[in-house]
Amino acid sequence: QVQLVESGGGLVQPGGSLRLSCAASGSIFSINGMGWYRQTPGKQRELVAAITSGGSTNYADSVKGRFTISRDNAKNTLYLQMISLKPEDTAVYYCTANLKRWILDQYHDYWGQGTQVTVSS
Repeated sequence: QVQLVESGGGLVQPGGSLRLSCAASGSIFSINGMGWYRQTPGKQRELVAAITSGGSTNYADSVKGRFTISRDNAKNTLYLQMISLKPEDTAVYYCTANLKRWILDQYHDYWGQGTQVTVSS
């Protein structure tokens, strides 16, 4: 079984910073791409940032220059450093990993349970 557990969310004032973490655990053979998505009530889940196994990254236009995605492959952990936070960044943030559980497995997408980020004064 595979688990992705996010942490680091919370309440922060506009202009503040937060660092999200996502630890993948369980039976994992290899992790391909990983990413962060966010969702607000009544809206579709949207991509925030993604990173390949080789470290290539891409970001939503709305977070470029403010958010930084990174990963520690040895720890199977994904990070999202967020600075200059705005009220419109308020959402539930989900991590995702495209991974396979054993050598003959296919790659599948797994999701965490989400962590709330609230930006408000």
